[in-house]
Amino acid sequence: MPTIEVKKDLLFKALGREYSFEEFDELGFEFGLEAEEPEEEEILQNPDLANVWKIEIPANRYDLLCIEGMSRALLVFLEKKQCPRYKTVKPQKLQQMKILPATKQVRPLGVAAVLRNIKFTPDSYKSFIELQDKLHHNLCRRRTLVAIGTHDLDTIQGPFIYDAKPPADIKFKPLSQAKEFTAPEMMEMYSLDSHLKPYLPIIRDSPVYPVIYDRNNVVLSMPPIINGDHSKITLDTRNVFIESTATDLNKAKIVLDTIVTMFSEYCDQPFTVEPVEVTHSDGSVHLYPELPYRYEEVDVDDVNKNISADTMSNLLTKMCLKSEVLPGGVKIKVEIPPTRHDVIHPCDVIEDVAIAYGYNKIIKKIPATSTIADQFPVNKLTDLLRQEVACAGFTEVLTFALCSRDDVALKMRKNIKEANAVHIANPKTLEFQNMPLPLKLFEISDVMFCDKTKDVGARNERRLCAVNYNKSSGFEVMKGLLDRVMQLLEVPIVQSEHGYYIKSCKDATYFEGRCAEIIYNNSVIGKIGVLHPEVLKEFELTNPCSCMEFSIEPFL
Repeated sequence: MPTIEVKKDLLFKALGREYSFEEFDELGFEFGLEAEEPEEEEILQNPDLANVWKIEIPANRYDLLCIEGMSRALLVFLEKKQCPRYKTVKPQKLQQMKILPATKQVRPLGVAAVLRNIKFTPDSYKSFIELQDKLHHNLCRRRTLVAIGTHDLDTIQGPFIYDAKPPADIKFKPLSQAKEFTAPEMMEMYSLDSHLKPYLPIIRDSPVYPVIYDRNNVVLSMPPIINGDHSKITLDTRNVFIESTATDLNKAKIVLDTIVTMFSEYCDQPFTVEPVEVTHSDGSVHLYPELPYRYEEVDVDDVNKNISADTMSNLLTKMCLKSEVLPGGVKIKVEIPPTRHDVIHPCDVIEDVAIAYGYNKIIKKIPATSTIADQFPVNKLTDLLRQEVACAGFTEVLTFALCSRDDVALKMRKNIKEANAVHIANPKTLEFQNMPLPLKLFEISDVMFCDKTKDVGARNERRLCAVNYNKSSGFEVMKGLLDRVMQLLEVPIVQSEHGYYIKSCKDATYFEGRCAEIIYNNSVIGKIGVLHPEVLKEFELTNPCSCMEFSIEPFL
């Protein structure tokens, strides 16, 4: 979870009183935060840390990643302040940004906004920069999904153009540099920069690089790498132009909403934002930020039958979710502001009721019915099979779940759209050390499939997977393990309703003529076979490999 550092004196000023660490730690616990004091050794090394507390923030609460949002939320929680109303105010002359079709090759989306007549102090300016950095590392996935650029609007002139050009055609003076560089020169220079080096691969191999410039061809930024020095913001900046380029429009809008709602409090008209007209590459025109207010309805009984509807409404209002009890007192209408993008389901509303009520205040009660605890059947069967497969000479592994699209589809010679497999936007991979042959590995775990009939769009299925990696494919080893498992499950090898058998089939992942479906109770539950040589090549395997995978849920 992200952690922010706040100065105690600024925090006390924002909250209207001083707190001992114990007092603030208790308040933070009630709200869902965790505070930490610096150690004495740290203070001896850096005396400035005596005025700093580290506060751990829930990963989905982007509105708490700066002292402005955190203190605002705490004041509402303490009922010392009402949640502000955020709104856009159209100026006489609307700023415009046009996204050209060339950006589709590298980073096709963008949003923008203006904070007008803002007043920075050294502390608020630092907080403004730090919030961008926190968002870049958190929601923006290290700038791969979204990159934020902030500029002094008084130094540039709209309309602004977001284009993509060959690297050699891009030349400007980057932030904090004394002269101009071409894009290739900047990529070489920043390859030695510890801060910017991690972002270079995002666009380095692209034939074109994204670039934003104004009507006078003044370059604002080359996202997601660096802003231009010409439009850099300072303590004297009064009007800020904010642009976010992205590969995910929803994330870009969340990032923009978060920044403008947090720092619009420093504008002459607090909590007002000037929109920007953005023309997308497909010709559609939209005003950003949208600052959406939406509504959810929750059943009182679904939340807690022992708390009144009026109490729930008040508790949610303390969490910046303005609420009202609907006629009849059965449901509550909850208004979700543009700062609470973490609320995506009634369950999130219920969680906020619990936080505001206080987990420590929930009275423990003995259930009205008595039950005997027992394992879920699927877990019991899993544990029994794990022991038996291990006894058959296989080593259990726990594979890294955050796999790439290539791992779950392309390397398996399948199209990701046809695989029906759930894949993630921010995959992680893990390199394994070489081990002596043969490798006989297995895992019994959940596999996630897309399922439109489920409210979350996916379902889990418990499956057994085993592989034999050796100088020969060892298909007979896999078949022997399958027969042993079926023997343990007391399933006979017969082509009948209560038996199992294998039937030859075609599958791009397996070697042609060496793949079979596993059929149980006249239904296909999995496959067994020898992996195709191209699959082995994609995973950098140098020896043959046979494998087996099937669902164990039909045997429950």
